[in-house]
Amino acid sequence: MKRTIVVTIIVFGLLLVIAAIAFFGVGFYLSPQSPLTRADAIVAISGGETNARTSAAVSLYQAGYAPHLIFSGAAADPSSPSNARIMADAAIASGVPATAIELDETSTDTAQNAANVAAIIHRDNYHSIILVTSPYHQRRAYIEFRRALGANFDIINHSSYDQGWRRSDWWATSASRVLTFSELQKVGYELITGSN
Repeated sequence: MKRTIVVTIIVFGLLLVIAAIAFFGVGFYLSPQSPLTRADAIVAISGGETNARTSAAVSLYQAGYAPHLIFSGAAADPSSPSNARIMADAAIASGVPATAIELDETSTDTAQNAANVAAIIHRDNYHSIILVTSPYHQRRAYIEFRRALGANFDIINHSSYDQGWRRSDWWATSASRVLTFSELQKVGYELITGSN
């Protein structure tokens, strides 16, 4: 009887530890980060805090991590410039030469970002990219780009700063909890079905 109680306590304790690791690890799962190395291009996709994504991509370019920038994203309003164009204009205003920038102005979701950018990458014969998006979106973007570019293509994950979401304390606010669970659902759906 005593042994059964001890075993039960140990099992319960292990389950609590596993649950805590899973809970605290969610943010790190959604936001994989790679060691930064030079690449052929930096890819930034619009959405979320697009200005922060643009700024991160420009900073990487200015630090010499890649000679080319690719901005991807359609316009939210069809009568307005595309998100990609707005991102490019901000980069040019920061000193990036227009000749270093490629645009995908038609993508409306992450799967299209990946497919349309992959076409640019294959056309230009790039072999590596630094993928920039918001931290909570990094895993899903990586899954889509991995699928579009193939298993042997070098994708370096590097998230931009996001003022409302941190991987180390994603549970801190109602908004970040909602965002986290939404992304987990989308990642799960993507892994199960292979589509958005």
